[in-house]
Amino acid sequence: MTMACPVPAACYVVLAAVVVVYAQRHSQQESHIRYAQLGTDVTISCGSIDQDATVTWAANSTDLDASHLNGSRLVLRNVDLSHSGQYSCYEGSSWHLKYQVILKVGTPPKEPILMCRSNNYPSGFYCSWHLPSPTYIPDIFNITVMHDSKEIVCEKDVSLKNKCYIRYLHLFSSKKYRVTLTVTNALGISSTSISFDEFAIVKPDPPENVVAKPIPNNARRLLVTWQYPSSWPDPESFPLKFFLRYRPLIIDQWQHVELSDGTTHIITDAYAGKEYIIQVAAKDNEIGTWSDWSVAVHATPWTEEPKHLTTEAQGAGGRLEDAKSDVSVGPADSQTESPALFAVGVTESHLGGLRVSATGPPALAHHCSPRNHILAYIGIYQDRVESSLRDINAQLRAVEKAVTEIHKRLNRLEALNANTPPENEDARELEAYPNTHHSFSS
Repeated sequence: MTMACPVPAACYVVLAAVVVVYAQRHSQQESHIRYAQLGTDVTISCGSIDQDATVTWAANSTDLDASHLNGSRLVLRNVDLSHSGQYSCYEGSSWHLKYQVILKVGTPPKEPILMCRSNNYPSGFYCSWHLPSPTYIPDIFNITVMHDSKEIVCEKDVSLKNKCYIRYLHLFSSKKYRVTLTVTNALGISSTSISFDEFAIVKPDPPENVVAKPIPNNARRLLVTWQYPSSWPDPESFPLKFFLRYRPLIIDQWQHVELSDGTTHIITDAYAGKEYIIQVAAKDNEIGTWSDWSVAVHATPWTEEPKHLTTEAQGAGGRLEDAKSDVSVGPADSQTESPALFAVGVTESHLGGLRVSATGPPALAHHCSPRNHILAYIGIYQDRVESSLRDINAQLRAVEKAVTEIHKRLNRLEALNANTPPENEDARELEAYPNTHHSFSS
């Protein structure tokens, strides 16, 4: 029979010694954590070793030169985030590890930002918070909710560490809620408090599943539908009203419609053929504030597909002039037929003339076509832009001419200053005016 250890008592002693050494090292590494504020100077002692002892310091296993030492102490000036790490002190030439410390550089917390909101009224409300700037070291948050001199439990969110939920114990209470948030870390402490009424923090989530569609055969209409936010628990007892905004992509100005009930609306004043961006917000009918805007959706009103001319229509070119004279199309008549167009100065030249129908007489088809309305406006604005550009070019030419003249005069003055001595200026003036007689008093 083979004996694993001839002296069992000695084995136990050795094993116990190993456990003790491991425990000491482990506890030493866990306990030696030091925090330093960003921008300060830090001095680290090599444990209990003598001040004059010869030591070597390493930062994250990289040796540090002697310029950082004051005797056996390590001195770090104006520390920043790069100084965070593990520092080790070794004694003499034996490289015996004497001390280890983990340095964490950060800042004390600033006043936290606290917000409370009820998006599921009347079930309850939640509070969330964050710091205006990071501290780079661990922070501990403590929140207290008081109502009518009683503390209410704030249930922490499992997935979000900076959020908790409070259930309403008494609905329609006139007593204010007071929430206090305190944040602490190894370098400091800060806190903030807010007070509010039950109704003031009601703010629904944005409407969901917003959809916008064109309406067939209606060139200026869009059908918009949406749904209540899924977080709103009781739409029948606490109905919401809605606020809709929309605009063409090419225009920055929004148009708004407030709707007291329902989850649908028809936009009746859309520009034909223009893509629109649409959003919806929600609010309780009586209390609280408007929600954020919903996710934007895009839609374009219905447009008529162009109709191709038949062979008969294409062969009617010889009758086109007669058709024009029959309907007596001119600027005055056209203005009467389509006042919306000619209010901005659109004439026959902008409309492009007549379109001949294959099955009927010539008609003022362009006056009814949304596409040609748009083309007419484009033509007007193009003419205005070109006219403005011509005016700008003329002004630029005038400025260039004036600058050239100024340069010429400056060159003449420089030549006079360079070539004419001060005492000859009177003589030059006499030469310039030979017929002028000057009298001098003696």
